[in-house]
Amino acid sequence: MAWVRDRRRGIQCRVACSAALACCLGLAPASAPDAATGKEVQPTATHDGSASEGAGYGAREDVQRFGAELAERQGLDAASVQAALAAARFQPSVVKLIMPPPVGTAKNWAAYRARFVEPRRISAGLAFWRANERWLEQAEALYGVPPEIVVGIVGIETMYGQQMGNYRAIDALATLAFDFPAGRQDRSAFFRDELEQLFVLCAGAAERCDLSALRSSYAGAIGMPQFMPGSVNRYAVDFDGDGRIDLRDSAADVIGSVAHYLAEFGWQRGLPTRFEVAAPVATVDRAILLVPDIVPTFSAAQLAERGAQLGAAARDYEGLLALVELQNGDAAPSYVAGTANFYAITRYNWSSYYAMAVIELGAAVKQRLAPAR
Repeated sequence: MAWVRDRRRGIQCRVACSAALACCLGLAPASAPDAATGKEVQPTATHDGSASEGAGYGAREDVQRFGAELAERQGLDAASVQAALAAARFQPSVVKLIMPPPVGTAKNWAAYRARFVEPRRISAGLAFWRANERWLEQAEALYGVPPEIVVGIVGIETMYGQQMGNYRAIDALATLAFDFPAGRQDRSAFFRDELEQLFVLCAGAAERCDLSALRSSYAGAIGMPQFMPGSVNRYAVDFDGDGRIDLRDSAADVIGSVAHYLAEFGWQRGLPTRFEVAAPVATVDRAILLVPDIVPTFSAAQLAERGAQLGAAARDYEGLLALVELQNGDAAPSYVAGTANFYAITRYNWSSYYAMAVIELGAAVKQRLAPAR
């Protein structure tokens, strides 16, 4: 998903949600009343003010304060904002899913890769590429992002629209905004921002927008590319020119929006994503090169000075590189020298494993495509 807090506004196509917002965001029928009583569930809270299981947020003073401030900042009707927040429900499964793996769980690139670069996903990617080759080529011409990168991202995110999530977006975002779990870095401020952006997104619709019907992932990400609401507002594009932005059913808009997002976060036309590299043997040298993590920091000469072995193409590369380590459980790690374009992919999801899976899934689909031509 596009996790990164957006730093720059799109130069062309900031979303102006149209009468087609229901289509673009994947509206489903509003949730029914409580099945047992036929009545709306009344808000409840635990002794510490956090929501209890299945509870609404209407009685929470912190939520009411947030709603009032949101309405004032965005020029929205305060009563409507408060009513929408009161209808949001705490989701225990969201809290569970947002948590990282247990401490001590070994990272394993080989296992991660096998989960995503597999026959069923490759076949789906091939069908997606063939059906949308025109849009992929146009996106590359406009934004410089190759088709295989866009295809890789959409495949990892939702398997080309097959797995877009079925949480109510307002429930997922309210849960993480107001009841973010202890035990990991607190990102509640990020999710409060995204909850506000959800209201902004819906307020831009030309027709009535039912916040209770917008569907998302457990983290509030929307549509085929799994854009957070703020990313929809800033980077989604009407790529097919039909007057609406549709991130659920328009592959053209999805392709253009993903490419636009990457371009805004530094994608450079014609630049490789990574080079093969053998990490330094010396532990101290390797540790020094790994300190910046995925941020391109070293020239090829500086990597070589520390004992990294690069091929001819990498040695001739004039930009900065990052020594990226991919752990393989109990086996030896894998390494690549990541460029600015590798880093740009990690702005979509803060993970070197994610970036490599995107790159390798896209490459696998491209390889399947080639013999058919």
